[in-house]
Amino acid sequence: MGNLGDVAVSATVDIDAGGDGAAHGCTTDGAVMGMRSGDAETSRGSHPVLPTDVRGVVIIPAHDEAAVIERTLTALAPLTALAGLEVIVVCNGCRDDTAALARRFAGVTVIETDRASKPFAMNLGDETATLWPRLYLDADIEIEPRAVLAVFDALAEPGVLAARARYAYDITGATWPVRAYYRARARIPAPPRRLWGAGGYACSEAGHRRFGRFATVTADDSWFDEQFATDEKRVVATAPMLVRTPRDTEGLLAVLVRQRRGYVEIGISSHAAARGRELVRSVRGPASAVDAAWYALFTIIARRRAEKAMRRRARTWERDASSRKGQEH
Repeated sequence: MGNLGDVAVSATVDIDAGGDGAAHGCTTDGAVMGMRSGDAETSRGSHPVLPTDVRGVVIIPAHDEAAVIERTLTALAPLTALAGLEVIVVCNGCRDDTAALARRFAGVTVIETDRASKPFAMNLGDETATLWPRLYLDADIEIEPRAVLAVFDALAEPGVLAARARYAYDITGATWPVRAYYRARARIPAPPRRLWGAGGYACSEAGHRRFGRFATVTADDSWFDEQFATDEKRVVATAPMLVRTPRDTEGLLAVLVRQRRGYVEIGISSHAAARGRELVRSVRGPASAVDAAWYALFTIIARRRAEKAMRRRARTWERDASSRKGQEH
C-alpha cells in the first residue's frame, strides 16, 4: 500500500480562534473548528479513488447510536467496497434501531449483544474480524477513508504498534461556554503521540498481542495508550477525525465526569497541576483569559461530581446527548 500520510484535509473549515491570535490550523492535532453550512455534506459526497491492495478492519462499538451511525458509516462507505477491508458494527445493549440502520449499508457486518459494554463490544468485534490492522472507532466519529488507510500504512512501519489519525473538535452549534472550554483546551500542550481523546485508535496484530483483550474499564483509550511505549505509537498527519463536541454545559460535564472517573479507575494521573500551569501560560489577552476561566470552572465542577459518583460507587456511563440531537435517520 502506498504512503497516505500526507493526505490533505478535504473539508473546508472555519477556525474558531477566540481572539488573542489563538487560531489553530485544521492540521493541528486537537484543533477547534466549525464546519460551514453544507461543507459536511460536500465532504461526504466526494469519494476519491482508493487503492485496492489494502487490508484491515474498522470495529465500531455502538450503544443506542441511531442518531449518528448513518453519518459515521456514510463517511466509511468507500471502504466497504474494498475486498480487503472489513467494517464491523457491534451493537451493545441497544434499545433503538442502530442495528437496523447499520444493516442498510452494503458490506457492513452487524453484530448484536444484550450486554451494554464498550470493551465487551470491541472484544466481540475482534472475535468476528479476520484481518489486520484494526481501527476501533467511536460510533459518533467521522473519519475519511484515506485517513483510515494512512493509519494502516503507519502500522506497517517497523516498530510501530499503535496509531491514530489526527483529530479536530467541531464546535458547531455549541453554546458559548462550551466553545470557550474547547478553545482553552486546544491551547494546552499535550503529549504529541498520545492515543487517547480522539475518538479512535488502531493497532497492528503485534500490537494487539500486547494486551490480548480489552479490559473492562471506562477510559478505554487511556488504558490502550498505556499499553505502548512512546516510540511504538504514531499520530498520523492526515485528514482529522471529526469529534463533535457537546452542545450544552450538561453534555460537556457528563463527558468530563466520565473522563475523570476513568482516570481514577485505572490509576493514572490527570496531570491537573501541569495542565493548570499550561492553562495560565496560554492566556494572551482578555479573550483567552475568559476561555481559561470557563475551562477551570468546568474542570472543578466535573471533578466534584465525579468524586460524588465514586463515593456512591455509581456505575453509570455518563453520556452526552446534546451532540446527538437533531440528527436525521
